[in-house]
Formats: sequence, C-alpha cells, structure tokens
Amino acid sequence: MCQVKVIKSHIKFSLPDGSNFPPFVPFSSFYSTNLCEGAGGWSPLEFNKYQWLEIDLRERTEITAIATQGRYGSSDWVARYLLMFSDTGHNWKQYRQEDSIGVLSGNTNADSVVLFKLHQPVFARFLRILPMSWNPKGRVGLRLEAYGCLYKSDVLSFDGRSSLLYRPNPNLSRAGEDVLHLKFKTLENSGALIHMEGDHGLSLSVELFKGKMLFHVKPRLMSLFSASVSLGSLLDDQHWHLVAVEHIGQNINLTVDKSTQQIQVPSHLRLSDIKEINVGGVSGLFKKNFHGCLENVIHNDVNIITLTKENRQVSITGNLTFVCMEPADVPVTFASAESFLQIPLAEHRDGLSVSLQFRTWNKAGLLLTFDLQQQAGSVWLFLRLTGKASTVLTGSGLNDGQWHSVAVNARRGRLSVQVDKEDRSTAQASPSFPVVPDDHLYFGGCPDKDNTASHGCRNPFNVFQGCMRHISIDNSEVDLVMVQQTSLGNFSDLQMDVCGITDRCSSSYCEHGGRCTQSWATFHCNCSHTGYTGATCHTSIYDQSCEAYKHKGNTSGYYYIDIDGSGPLVPHRVYCNMTEKTWMVIQHNNTELTKLKASLGINQHLAYFNYSANAEQLQAIITQSEHCEQELSYHCKKSRLLNTPVGAPFTWWVGGSGEVHTYWGGATPGSQQCRCGLQENCIHPDDWPAFEFFITANDSGLLSHKDHLPVRVIAIGDVNRPGSEAAYQVGPLQCYGDTNFWNAAYFSKETSYLHFPTFHGELSADISFLFKTSGSAGVFLENLGIKDFIRIELNSPFEVVFSYDVGNGPAEVRVVSPTPLNDDRWHKVRAERNVKEASLHMDQLPAVSIKAPPDGHVRLQLNSQLFVGGTASRQKGFLGCIRSLQLNGKTLDLEERAKITPGVRPGCPGHCSSYGTLCQNHGRCAERYNGFSCDCGLSAYIGAFCQKEVSAFFRPDTSITYTFREPFELSKNSSAHVSSIHSDLTLRDENITLSFRTTQAPALLLYISSYYREYLAILLNRNGQLDIKYKLQSAKDAEVFKSSSRNLANGQLHRVSLRRASETLHVQVTCALTLHIEFGELDPEIARLNSLGFTGCMSVVQFNSIAPLKAALLYPGSSPVIVSGPLEESNCGMSLATNPYASETTHSLTGDAPFCNARYVFLLGVIAVVIFVILSALAVIGRFIYRRKGTFGTQEPKESKPEESPEFPFNSDPNYVLSESQKEHFI
Repeated sequence: MCQVKVIKSHIKFSLPDGSNFPPFVPFSSFYSTNLCEGAGGWSPLEFNKYQWLEIDLRERTEITAIATQGRYGSSDWVARYLLMFSDTGHNWKQYRQEDSIGVLSGNTNADSVVLFKLHQPVFARFLRILPMSWNPKGRVGLRLEAYGCLYKSDVLSFDGRSSLLYRPNPNLSRAGEDVLHLKFKTLENSGALIHMEGDHGLSLSVELFKGKMLFHVKPRLMSLFSASVSLGSLLDDQHWHLVAVEHIGQNINLTVDKSTQQIQVPSHLRLSDIKEINVGGVSGLFKKNFHGCLENVIHNDVNIITLTKENRQVSITGNLTFVCMEPADVPVTFASAESFLQIPLAEHRDGLSVSLQFRTWNKAGLLLTFDLQQQAGSVWLFLRLTGKASTVLTGSGLNDGQWHSVAVNARRGRLSVQVDKEDRSTAQASPSFPVVPDDHLYFGGCPDKDNTASHGCRNPFNVFQGCMRHISIDNSEVDLVMVQQTSLGNFSDLQMDVCGITDRCSSSYCEHGGRCTQSWATFHCNCSHTGYTGATCHTSIYDQSCEAYKHKGNTSGYYYIDIDGSGPLVPHRVYCNMTEKTWMVIQHNNTELTKLKASLGINQHLAYFNYSANAEQLQAIITQSEHCEQELSYHCKKSRLLNTPVGAPFTWWVGGSGEVHTYWGGATPGSQQCRCGLQENCIHPDDWPAFEFFITANDSGLLSHKDHLPVRVIAIGDVNRPGSEAAYQVGPLQCYGDTNFWNAAYFSKETSYLHFPTFHGELSADISFLFKTSGSAGVFLENLGIKDFIRIELNSPFEVVFSYDVGNGPAEVRVVSPTPLNDDRWHKVRAERNVKEASLHMDQLPAVSIKAPPDGHVRLQLNSQLFVGGTASRQKGFLGCIRSLQLNGKTLDLEERAKITPGVRPGCPGHCSSYGTLCQNHGRCAERYNGFSCDCGLSAYIGAFCQKEVSAFFRPDTSITYTFREPFELSKNSSAHVSSIHSDLTLRDENITLSFRTTQAPALLLYISSYYREYLAILLNRNGQLDIKYKLQSAKDAEVFKSSSRNLANGQLHRVSLRRASETLHVQVTCALTLHIEFGELDPEIARLNSLGFTGCMSVVQFNSIAPLKAALLYPGSSPVIVSGPLEESNCGMSLATNPYASETTHSLTGDAPFCNARYVFLLGVIAVVIFVILSALAVIGRFIYRRKGTFGTQEPKESKPEESPEFPFNSDPNYVLSESQKEHFI
C-alpha cells in the first residue's frame, strides 16, 4: 500500500510571477503549498497559458493523487489545468486519462479542496502544473498537495553495443508458469531488448522497431506454428514504458503499457523452463542492440539487475552502468494553425546552414521559411524546398511519426537539402540568385499579419503540426529554454519542452481489419474490402440471415451474411432458398455421392468435411435457427452400416462439438439405429452379424438434432471384404427460421418494461431494433451510469431521438420523418456511438450524425440495468411492439423475459401491413405468428413472393384444354375442390396476361369463346404484328384492333397485358413474354391459324384469376385441364424481370399501338343503348365493344385458401355463380 512520505522538495515557477515565495524554496510534507494551513499560494503576475508551477521531488517518486485549492482569502483559483511529469526537468510528458483527456478539473472557488486521484500512478521526479483556465473575475491562484510514496528503482544502462546473458536457476522455476516484467526508456527507435530460450521448443524475442514493440514467438525446430505481435507506438520518447511477458499454460500474454494481446500456443510447444535470457541484444540474431535504460527487470520474482550488480548467474558483454544517463533534449510542439517559432539572425551573412529534426503525421506542412535579402523573394522548406527559380525535392514517407532530420545549406551559389543524413536523400541545385536570408527565420508557420513579429512572413502552404528538436543555425543549436523564457526570438501557441505527438492508431479503434491512417488531430479508418462500414468499420454491410434478406424482397440466390452483425465473426457466403420457409444452405467440400470399394489393408474409410463457414459461424447459425437438418445417405452391397444394437458399430460420424455418434439419419440420438431400424423394415434384422448383402440396398435420413450438427467426420468400416461395395453422401447443412429476427414483445402498459443486464459498449455501441406503435411517444430503451447514460426514444409521432453522455455533456441525434411513425407499421431504428461520432438511422431516411469532441472522453461507462420499453422511473413508457433488439450484434430475448413480466406479452402479430407489398403479381399476404407468407393461389406466378414465372415450351402438337363446367353441374357438387376451379368470370371485364417467345407468324396466341359464339382472340398476323380480335355479339361482325406495327415473331421475349373495363380497353405490350389459347367453334381465320399449331415458349398465362398453364404444369391431377402432346417446363420466360408496377397503355380500337411502354390513349366505345352521339368521329372510329346480352352473377367471392396447396391457381369460393357464356380454354 503506497503511503505519503515526508521528504524535502523544491518548487520552481515560470517568471515573472507574483507569488509570496521565491524559487527553490524547500517544502516538507510531500509537497504542499500551505494547503488549508495558512495564507498565500501561488499567483503569477501574468495569467496566460504559458505560466507553470514546477515541483522537484529530488528522486523518482510514485504519485497517486493531486489536491488543489484557490489562493487564501482571495477570488483567485484555477478551474482547469494540465499535469506534466519528467525525470530530468526537461522533455515533459502530459498525464492523460483514457489516452485522450489531458485537461484536469480544478476548483470552482478559493476555499474548497478538490482531490484528483490518478487512474494510473505517475513515476517521476518532477511535476509541473500548467493552468488552462481560472476565475474570470480573478487571477490564477493555487495551493496544492501531492500524494504518493517513494519508489525503489534498479536501473541498468546499455550503450548500443553491450548486452548480458542470464541463466535462471532451474530449481526455482514455476510449474507451467513463467513471468518477465521490465521498464525501458530510449531515444532510439529500434533495438533488441529480450530473447528467451525455453527447454520445450519455443523461443520468444522482444524487439523495438520503429518505435513499436515487436514480439516474435518461434519454435527452435521446423514447425507450422509461429506468431508475431506488435504493441505500442512512439516508444522512443525517452519516457519509461512497461513490458510484460506472462506464459501461463498454453497462453502467452504480451503487454506494453496498457495494451495487452494473447497468443495461444500448441500444447506440445511451451515457453517454460527457461534456460537462458539475453538482455540488450544477441550477437548475430538482431541487426541492432538496445541503446537506453532498463529498470527493474524481474523474472519469476528474481531481479536480474540485482544479480548483475552482484555478478551472479549473468555474463556481461560490453560496458553496462547502473545509472541512467539521459541527454537533455528540449523538444517543441507545434499544435495549432497559430503555432510558429521566430529566430533572429546575425547581420552580414553570405549564406545559411540550418538543420533540425521533426516528427509528424501530417502529409504536408511548412518546416521553415525566410525572406531573401533585398526583397529578392522567399524560400520555403515545405517537405520540399521551393525557390524563386528552382525547386529541390528529396525524401519520402516523412509523415510516419518517426524522427527525421533535414539539413539545408546555401553558400557560394549552391543549395543542398539532405534528409535523414543519407546520401541518396540529398538534392542539390544552383539557383541563379543568391540564397541569403534576411533578418529572421520562421519555423512551422507565420505570425498573423497584425502581429508586429510577422516582418512580411508569408505561408502559402499548410502550417506544420508536429514536433521539432535539435534546431541548429550555422552549427549552433538554438536554446529553446531561452525562447521559452522570452529571452530569444518570438513564438505563439507552442508547447515548449514537450513533444505532444499522439499515435491515434495505436489504440486499434478501427475494427474488423479496417486500416487506420491519421493526421495530427484525428484518425481515419479505411473499411475497403472488410465487409464493414462506418467511422470505425463497426457496422456490417451485410444482413444477419436469409430471413432478413427475404424481407427486403430478395429472391433465392447466394448472399453474404454476417451472423453476429457488428460482432467478431466475419461475413461468409451461403445460399438462401426463399420458399415459404427461408432455408439457409451451407455447403461443404464433398456433397457428391462417394463410392467405396474393398481395399486390402484398409479396414476403415474416413472422410472429413470442411464447410464454407468456420466452427464459430456454424454454431451461431445453428443456435439462432428454429430448425436445422442434414441428410445422410448410405448405399451398400455386402457392406454393413451399423451392427447389432449391442455390438461395436461399423459406421459412425463426428458432430460439430467433436462427439462421436453411432445413429444414422432418420433415427433418434443414442439409438445406434438407422431409419429402417425404427420402421422395422431392415433387410434380415434378426441376422445382423452373419448376413451378407448380395443385393444393393440404401438407407437415407435426416439428422435434425441441432446440438449434434454439422457432420464433421464420417467413418465407414465394413468395406474390406471381397466384393463389398459402399457409397455415402452427406448433404449440405440446411437451417430455417431466424429466431432473432422475429423475437418480439408487446408492451400494453405505459408503466411496464423489460430489464436486462448492463450494456457494455465502452468504445463502440450499436443498437438496432424494429418497432410499431399507435402511440405518440415513449422510451424504447435506457441504460444509466453514475453520470453517463444512453437512451433512444420516440419523441413525437415524427421524431426519434438518440441521446447519450460519455462525460463530455449530454448529446442528441435526431431523425425527423416526413410521415407519421405511429402508423402501426414496422419501422427500423439503428443507433451507433463510437470514439469518432454518433449516428442515427431510421428506415430509409438519410442518416444523421454528430462528431465527437476532439480530445474528449471516449468511454461509455454504465452500471445500471438496461431498461427496454420504459425507464426506471416508470415514466414515458412505450406502448406497442419492439422486435429484433440487438446490442453490438447480440439479440436480447424479449419473448422469454416477457413471459414473466406483467404488462408485456411475447410476440407481436400483424406483419402484412408492413411486408404485404412484397407479395407481387396478385399474390395475397397471409399472416403467420413469426412473419408472413405470400399466397399465390390467384396468381400465375409461384415463389416466395409470387415472383417466379411458370413457363413451358410448346411444340406444334402440344395443347392444354381447360374446361369450365355447365352451371347445372355446380348444384351436383358444391365441394371446395369443384368450386376452386372457378373465378369471377364475366365478359364485361377481362384481365389477361400472356407471354411468349416465337419465330412463327402467323400464330394464335390466345382464344376465349362462349356458348353464344362470342370470343376474344389475340394473335400474330403474317407480318408478326399483334392483333386483338373481339366479337361480343354473335349477330355482329368481329372487330380487329391492330396494336403494333413491329414484328414480334423475332425470337425475343414479349409480354402482352390486356384489361377491359366496360367500354375501355387497355393493352400493354412490353419487351417481354406471351401465350396462346383457343375455345369453342372457331372463326375460319382463327381455325386456320389453329391448324398451324404453336411453336415457342409460353409463360405467365392468366385469365382473370385462372392460371391454366400453372395448373397444367404443377397441379395436373387436381385441375380441370387436359394436356395433349409433349409439354416441357422451361425457364424460357425468365429472361426479363417481372415488374408488377409496369406502366400501362390504353389503346384505341383502330389506332396503331406503340410497342414498348407507350403513352396512354383512351377511347370510349359506343354502347347499343346510347341515344345520342357526342362526336360523329367517335362513332366511326370507336365502335368496338357492345354490351352483351344476358344477366351475370354479381356476388363477391369470398377469399379462401385450399389446404392441400398453398399456391393452388384457382378461386375457391363455394358460392360462386358461373357465367353461362363461358365454355373452355384451349392452349
């Protein structure tokens, strides 16, 4: 336990100041400036951000807390401040919380004491306090106290050529455990620290490379296993960093400062029983030895530095010292657009020599500029040197965060620039003018024009943001301490004696393999080729299941799914079979029938199955599916499958969990049987051991016990006897039913809610769900912390609000919908918060996002329960349904929790209001408990959304006859089956769709006739043009409508849609499909065409609600159809996508029709009972449709679905009255 020690200390402060004690006054009680004990305190004369108070603790000390107070008896206090620490009094480092928050909160008055406990202790000799803000009505005023304890430190210094070898005592080794801890500091960016050799095959190396720590785990002998890990960044900052290697069991934990990563090694390779440890380097193994200091090198509680001092168990190479000698580097940080450093030059110069070191993340920035004498121009060093008449370029990749040197020399008419002291990075030029600077040099930028120090300095480029050090002019280094004390030059907004560069990519905020790039102030994640998107590559671009794809209107095909959304599992490819049930099909490497024959010396055949998804993905798919299955087939001759129920099985298989199973497809787990054994129809079941099968038999069945799937390995045993033959087949894994997608709860009371464990989404949090409600407002979910919180709510019928606080103050993201959200339809919400931004997505509306404040708090710290559907205060509760609630890719089981919660019911019916539009082509949406289905009974289409066309290829002798029964036949049989073949058929209104592909002309496409010799015919004339022939009164002549002047018998797909409503005829001809039908006694012209037959493709054949082609192909046994000649189902009608919302064209009787997607043309026919004529032209041109004689039934058909077929193509109304004018269809 660290205790406060009473020691001597010194205080120093920036000048000038107005404190009532001088510099270097000793204080006791481990540092106090009269905190609560008397008058006074520190108050500088000038109050700006360049004032500081410094404490020298005389030796390295562990600091655990800082307490501050205002100046006694005044209105002076510090509201916010920075805490800096150092071992040398130079090269300060800023204390940060969460790696981002640097400003600490101070006082709000002069009397209260504010104690700040450091999250991580600081080990340093020097402390420095920099006030950032203070009482605006007073001055800077400070009393403070520091808490901590003395720190014991053993130090060893390496010069870049020295090293030591330590051999542990084997008697002190720990069984199965090995631990090494140390601290290091260096100014070199590369060098070997540690190399460990174990007795059991592994070695581990720890190497500093370009400021990052690399860990290499390798076997001594050839092996498939090796691992490399990179941790940390910018470790060459001359500050102490922790390195730890912990080998426990099969895991090696690697740590640098606060970053840890784990490596799992094979069981036969162990990094234990260490026989030697090389420190500082190994000759011939590393390119460069370590140059710097090590502290407290502890291996299994043994201090190696102590042994080195005593010269025990170690061998030393080169010179080692036990004191850390540190160079007094003074870096400077250019942090903003206003930063610049001005250095005056001596007069009477004839040239210039400038060198410096810099490090930055920015791709561009001004390093140096100066005016030439006699106003001859300006020179800029902008990671390139640009003069009036010449440009010198050298160096590359200089924005990598590493220290780089640059030297500029201009003398005797020659100009040279050298980068990193390399000859290959040296460029020279001979400008036509003398490069002699005027009286000042400017580094990093220029002063404002209003600043008297500007002296005409101009910067047409970006300012430099980064660090500089070792600035030399004419081989004399600039004293930056004098600059800080305003004794030399001028500056603005510089951080003196500190390099404030931060590696924003080292924290791995970019998820799922996103590539991080950065500038001085921010970072960017490149999510290309990752399958994820967003500011931190957190959000998957793929849906989580086939069910989700289906409910976006997608049809069967291959899709990438991300089973856990934003979780760690990567997307993978599956086949989605969109039927009434949505099947997810996962293939493996051997789905074909595999034949085996007897082989000498082989008693067993083993087959291994590798799936397109890994083990974790398969387990997630199986867990969230309602049902999974996999088919096993075994074909055999003289080869037994299992054995007696008590004998050792010949054949067995291994499931997903690695367990061996001895039952076969179709049997119950643990039964050691196959399907025929359960059905008691196996071949000679009483003669298991001795019977030899001389006939070929097979046994197939489904494995459906989810805990045992999928099949990983199968073993076939009885294959070594002469004449034995066997074959096996393992089908793909198939699953349906996404239990996460439909997991829902209904909240019926405003005071009811569901509660779950605390949501942990410190750095990245995404929340998604669907809701539907008729209420105007309500809280969807809420989770609270001490100060932090997260909440999503329906704020009004038009607005959803996502609010949160991570310590920077409350923030809100709002999405406003143009239409009401309380329409009792499903709406999707997705909210995300990460270290860069917060965003809110609502349905298909544009996403709204807000940026996170720079250098603010980034961790969301919650500690209460998560409330869903309400709040802990039971106010503003949500009324309605919430479905598929997921937090960071994990689904909360709303239904299970709702079963035990008053006021909440599991499940939520009513999906057709949201998804009914997915049912196309007159398909009807049918509600289900978990989802919906499309009833295609009244459609000529089939498929999950009634989108799949039914097509067939016709030959000249092929025909389909569809017969309507006489009216009196209905009275003889009123069964559902008979009535199901009828629809609302009248000749007052027709809806006809037919599609075709043919090269035949002329050809009859459609013919419908009645008992009264009325008919309608659609045909191609000898020119391949489309004609529509109507005869609606037997006493009148037929009339012909010519719809197109283009040849449709061109072998391409065409679609014809015809709709007649009373006196208006609508005809649409799309570049798609068509058909052919005939009835009754034929018109001579039509009879002639009929005799020619039809050759080509037919699809989408529908007359009102009758689909005769669908009935003939799919339901020939239960439909009133007669098929003559060969009829082959084909996909010939699938070339064009079905568009249920295609534009419609209305044509006149005599006009020529446009071919594709023409404009509407309307013409009303003249009825026989019309007494007057509006226009005589309409009477001549428009006489097309007459009112038919006879009375038609007008009863509304009731919707009914036949139980025996969900896609039965006929109407099932038992009260339907058949029109007597209809007779039959003929295709």
